[in-house]
Amino acid sequence: MTMNPAYDMTYRVERFERGQAHRVRSVEQRIGGKGINVTRVLNQLGKYARATGFSDHAFAAAAELEMPVDFVHALPWVRRTVVISESRDGTATALWEPGARVSNPHAAEQLAIRVSGLLPDINGLVISGSLPGGIDPGLPAELARSAVAADVPTICDVDGEALRLACAVPGVILMPNMEELERLSGRAPQTPEEVVAAARPLIDRGVRAVVATRGPDGMIAVTEEGAWFAGLPEPLAGNPTGAGDSAAAAVIAALSARTEPDWPAILTDAVATAAAAVVIPVAGEIDRCLRTRLTPTVRVDKLAAPESEETTP
Repeated sequence: MTMNPAYDMTYRVERFERGQAHRVRSVEQRIGGKGINVTRVLNQLGKYARATGFSDHAFAAAAELEMPVDFVHALPWVRRTVVISESRDGTATALWEPGARVSNPHAAEQLAIRVSGLLPDINGLVISGSLPGGIDPGLPAELARSAVAADVPTICDVDGEALRLACAVPGVILMPNMEELERLSGRAPQTPEEVVAAARPLIDRGVRAVVATRGPDGMIAVTEEGAWFAGLPEPLAGNPTGAGDSAAAAVIAALSARTEPDWPAILTDAVATAAAAVVIPVAGEIDRCLRTRLTPTVRVDKLAAPESEETTP
């Protein structure tokens, strides 16, 4: 689900220098947004996935040429995101437009009805990205609550007030990065143990799992059953835009199997899938051969879980 989609613009230059004119080697435009990226990667992983959320008519028509879609047409126009990708070392600089404001007072209700109709036929839901203006930050939590109540594994990869409200949904899975976890917990975790300590109160309040993404430093999953770290021996250079979305796709693909989650295996696949996205200049694509080669190299360590803060004297 992408409530604030975008047209992703990628400019490739040899080297980007602030304050200088640059000759662009190539330009690529494609439909984007975090949920769109998740949908693309799920389809590459062999999972049938459908994109929903808000859009305008032109964006929905463009998306329909690439993937199954079911959008609520509530945006007057769709924003752009610009990534400047440097050929020399793969460094990426990103500019995000805020997006249009939803003026339709019934848009949130229409999306909730749309999602309710999809729930009987889906095995997983990912709610990703920012919200357009005019949408209450409680909408992701409302949609997640309905999905969890229908026994649909649900990931909320949102930020700010929307993330805080999503934390109150029992059974939801959260995928914050370090900055989001810091804002959420009021702590600035540095070590894996500190990440676990920051995430543990969320588990105590009913969150099913917290999968904290740490960029090149791997990922940490915290659940009621335990906590694990997973990472590559050496990080890969490239464009990190979309790596977190690829990780979310890997996690929901595993959870959609409806078997008892094997979190070390899920983390292993998520790390390999995210790394396979980093080497691609555009978001929403993975190098599947690289993912296969990287999977056996991912290191997984079980972490000691701190005592519950709600029961610690």
